[in-house]
Amino acid sequence: MIEATATGSAIVKARLDLALLDQALHKLESDEMSPAQFADIARHENELLSALPDRYGMVLGNVLDRLEASALFVEESCSFSHAELLQQLHIWVEKAGEQLHS
Repeated sequence: MIEATATGSAIVKARLDLALLDQALHKLESDEMSPAQFADIARHENELLSALPDRYGMVLGNVLDRLEASALFVEESCSFSHAELLQQLHIWVEKAGEQLHS
């Protein structure tokens, strides 16, 4: 019973962390946060990432790497579309939420 409670607590914490990450994503979109700041926050969501299958961490890391690289360009480049990366992050948040609620 204690293990179930600990697992339940971890899921609740992961859901809260996901909500905070979603808020940070909205700040990133409105230029209230830099890509580097967002990536730093996302990379340190250990509780959230450990509550999800490993592939979620790999996908998030890949998108964050491209987001940080895209910050080096002033305009959209053919390799790094800032808008596309933001869309991918929204999809990641949505899928992670579905995973945590299943």
